[in-house]
Order: sequence, then structure tokens, then C-alpha cells
Amino acid sequence: MNYGFIKVASAIPSVRVGDVKFNTLQIENLIAQAEGKGVEVLVFPELAITGYTCQDLFRQSLLLDEADTAMMVLLDFTRKLNIISIIGAPVVVGNLLLNCAVVIQQGEILGIVPKTYLPNYNEFYEKRWFASSQDLRPIEIRYAGHKLQVSSAPKVFVTSQGVKFGIEICEDVWAPTPPSNHLALSGADIIFNLSATDELVGKHSYLKSLLAQQSARTLSGYVYSSCGFGESTQDVVYGGNALVYENGTLLAEGERFSLTPQLVTAQIDVERLRVERRYNTTFVNAQRNDMPTVETTDCHGIDEKADFKLERTFDPLPFIPHTDNMAEACEEIFSIQVMGLAKRLAHTACKHVVLGISGGLDSTLALLVCIRTFDKLQIDRKGILGVTMPGFGTTDRTYHNAMRLMEETGITIREINIAKSVALHFEDIGHDMAVHDVTYENAQARERTQILMDIANQAGGMVIGTGDLSELALGWATYNGDHMSMYAVNASVPKTLIKHLVTHITKTLPRPSADILADIVDTPISPELIPADADGNIRQKTEDLVGPYELHDFFLYYFLRFGFRPRKLRLLACSAFADRYDEATITKWLATFCRRFFSQQFKRSCLPDGPKVGSISLSPRGDWRMPSDAAAELWVKEASEI
Repeated sequence: MNYGFIKVASAIPSVRVGDVKFNTLQIENLIAQAEGKGVEVLVFPELAITGYTCQDLFRQSLLLDEADTAMMVLLDFTRKLNIISIIGAPVVVGNLLLNCAVVIQQGEILGIVPKTYLPNYNEFYEKRWFASSQDLRPIEIRYAGHKLQVSSAPKVFVTSQGVKFGIEICEDVWAPTPPSNHLALSGADIIFNLSATDELVGKHSYLKSLLAQQSARTLSGYVYSSCGFGESTQDVVYGGNALVYENGTLLAEGERFSLTPQLVTAQIDVERLRVERRYNTTFVNAQRNDMPTVETTDCHGIDEKADFKLERTFDPLPFIPHTDNMAEACEEIFSIQVMGLAKRLAHTACKHVVLGISGGLDSTLALLVCIRTFDKLQIDRKGILGVTMPGFGTTDRTYHNAMRLMEETGITIREINIAKSVALHFEDIGHDMAVHDVTYENAQARERTQILMDIANQAGGMVIGTGDLSELALGWATYNGDHMSMYAVNASVPKTLIKHLVTHITKTLPRPSADILADIVDTPISPELIPADADGNIRQKTEDLVGPYELHDFFLYYFLRFGFRPRKLRLLACSAFADRYDEATITKWLATFCRRFFSQQFKRSCLPDGPKVGSISLSPRGDWRMPSDAAAELWVKEASEI
């Protein structure tokens, strides 16, 4: 395990029913391939050594003896291999024949897990040949040259690097209470399932839904291997399903109905799963219930591997929903914002809202939320007071976009130029206007907020905040300036998502409104507090100063959602943005993120109310409670190291 990742695989060998030698060679080939790919744990289908569809041949001593011998061959084959292999085989235990998963590594059997739930309905007749683990009492047996203790107790295996895994077999996961429930609550990070699922119309999608739900419910990795080509098609067909899930998300899957063997690999993020479990108090509380005693088995140590290579792909825009219907996803987010504001207006019987309209992304989305809310509450849009406040850095482009947007939407428009009042303020405090420092910038932001608050008092309304989640994370807001409002509709919407939402809304509007929004989306992000250049273009570009928002949003997501340390954030970012930023650039902005995130907590500690729309929020009353004077050295130091 490196950076919290473990590489696993689901193998689908070709089989010949009852041809144990052929099947053993197929298994050996796939084990060798998996070892060469750096796989740490590999699972095969149910009864892979003999074939699942042997039927009454399971009553033949010759077949069972050959299966025993084949396991000895596999033990010898794996004697110098690090990989842990989980192989399906029939095992004679006293007077019982059990359908088992045999776990082997470095020439030794680490344990045997018998199947619990035997299907005996429709096309399945397993109770004709096999007994359930529930029929088993602890007993010592001799199998494949080993003396072994076999019992029905749940078993958790622990790799040399501390990853815990459990095993269930096919029907077990279809049961009302699958064994994987107890295994996960007993610490198993990953569940491996050896299966023989036949193909029926509609069954595959149901199976995938079942496995995704079980992986999500148990907050675990789930690796599934089911019989494929070569099993008897006397009455049913086996399509060969290889599936790997992580907390409900499908990481990898094989080709159904393939005529050739398959090896499907994936890297499961065990650290991420463990973070989810620690945060999820429901999962923690479920561990209090009485559960059967679990047997723990340590796997063998392994040789040091070569440098870790991340094989998984990571979306550079984790806040953007992944769905086939993006319009529906955007509408859902927008509706959450609208409902949040609607409740606040209804509660206060407020008929007026005031917000600054700059011609930028954030104020545009906030205005659109206000408009939809007023329409929903059947309040006249004239109750929305849009105030544009040109200052020293306002450009013609943003000014005209702000004015045109307000005109097109039919709200009340007010224009108040702040240059004169800010200049007077500088004279009062003795500040040189030629010095474009933090005082020069923040004085403008606070003047604008004062105007909005006072107009709200005049109108008997409330100020709607426009700042977003990305700005709050970086502290890119003036304390008690644009940082403050009476309700902040964008407080949990990051910059990358705001751009996406406004783009979506653009597609739903007629011209010229759509053209205005499109130009706002294309405008460089800027607070416009520094005078424009000689050509009247924006000179103060936020992303030149604090770094690309797409990087910061990426850092923020994995930092807050999973608590990843800086070195892992850098690893993931280097993969996600490989075509856009080199490691040095990512390291630079990662250090900036860590430093600013810690130093700006004091602003987040007194945030106004605002609706949570996704899995990340910085509200001090909800998701994020952090001391304003916490030391950042640990994070900044690791973030700065290449």
C-alpha cells in the first residue's frame, strides 16, 4: 500500500468443466500476470479449480481428490510470489463438502472461507452437493498437504501493510444480511466475492446496483469475480463479470461474454475508505451491535516494490456533478440555493433584497438565484435592488455587462460611483491614493458593503452575499467587507461550479440575456480594485495572484472531504492536471493553499448563514470547525517539498 492505495484484481479464467489440470494452468497464468502487474490481492470465480457447473460430478471422489492435488500445485507455484490469491474450490471437511474460498500466499494456505448461503431455487441446486458454513463446527482437517483449522467464524485477513480484507461467496451478497456487513464492521477495508452469476435479461444491471449499494453501505472496496467462458451452457450462460467498486463507485469492470481470460485491475484508496468510516458516526455506532467473534489472520510480508505509480485517473473538477443529465444536476443545485433564500425571505416577511452587481461570475449567479426566488414566491422583481458601484478598477466590460444584465432581468437598478467617497476617506485617514496596497483595495470593498447595508436599511430588505466557497477557503475576501452579508447564497458553491452553473443557465435563456452571461463567463476573474491598464483591460487578475481556481478547488475538495495530507494532494493533482501544470507549479500553489487556508480561518469563523449544496461546506456552524490560531507549519512544510 502506497499513499493509501492497494492494487487488487478480479480474474476470469477460461475453464473446462471437470478438467482440473487445464483450470489450474489457467489460474497459474493469471496469477503470474497479476504478480507482474504489482497486484497485491487477486480473486478468482467460485469453484474455479473444477468449474462451477460440475453438478453431480461433485459427488465423485476423483474430482475432489484432483482438486486437492491442484491446490498443492498452486501452492508450489506461488511459493516465491508475494501476491495473495483467493481461489474457489470444493473442500471436503469431515462429512461435509463445502464450497470454499482458499486464500494462499508464498506457498501457504492462509485460510479457508466456506460459503454461508446456498441458493436452492430456480436454476440453482447447491444444497444437493454442498453444506453451508452454518452446518460446520470447528474442526482440524488435512487439505493440500496442510493441517488447517476450519470453522464458520468470520475471517479477516491482514496484509503486511495493514490492509484488512474479508471474503464472501456469490449468494452471500444477495442475502438480507450479507456476511460482508459483519466483516466490514469488524474492520475489513475490502470485500472479495467469488461468484457464479448466470446471465438473464436485466440481471446484470441489478447485480451492479446491488454491489454498488453494498460497497457504499459498508464503506468498503468490493472486488467481484464471476464465472465466464467454458462453464456449461446446458441450461444457463455465464458471462464472466469482473467488477471493482470503492464506496459505491465503479472503478473497473471487465468485458462481459468474453471468450478469452481477463484480468481486471484497480487501485483502491483504503485511506479514503477509512476516513469515510471515521467521519460517519452511523457506521461507528453500528459497530456497537453484538457480532460474532472474528478470526484475524496475518498475511506474509512482501518484498519492497518499485516506486509507486498512480494508475487511477482523477477528475480535475471534482465539484462538477457526474451524471448523464447535467441539466438536471445543475437545476438541483440552483434549486437548493433558491429554496434556502426563499425560506429566509418568507421567515422575515422580507420583500426586498439588495446585492452588488459587478459584472462578474459570483454576483451574476447570486442575482439569478434572487430572480428565481422572487418568481417562486410571486414577489415583484422590482423588489430586487441591484447596485453597481464603479470604482478605481472598474472596466467598461464589467460595467456594461452589469448594467445590461440588470436591465434584461427587470430588477431595480441603482448606480453609485464610490470613487469620490473612497477618495474622501483616504484623505480622512491620510492614505496616499498612489499607493495601491491592501488599504487601497479593502477601503473600496468596505465602502461597497456599507452602501449595500445602508440601502437595505432604507428599503427594509436584506443584503445577499455573493462570495463563493473558493474565496472563503483562500480568504480572498475583505473582512467585514464583501465577506459580510445577511444571507450568502453562494457560500458553499466553489468557483469552478459557479462557472458551470452560469454556463448551464446561459443555455436556457434567449438572446440577448444569453450573450451577456456568456461574456461574463469569459471575463477574467478579478475584484477590480486596481486601475485598469492603458487599454482599459483588467490588470488585477485573481488567478495570477493566488493561483488557478481549478487547482485550489481540487486541493480543497480532497483536503476537506477526505483529510488527505499535502503529499497525497500533490500526487493526485499531478495526475489530474498532467497536461496543464508541472509538479513545480502544483507545489507552489499547494503551499499557497495550505498557508492561506490556515491564516484566513478567522474570516470563516464569523460567516453569515447560507445553504449547503454539496458535500463540502466551510460553515462554522456545520461542516468545518477550526481554531483561527491553528499552526500551519506541518502542512506548509510538506506542501513545499518536491
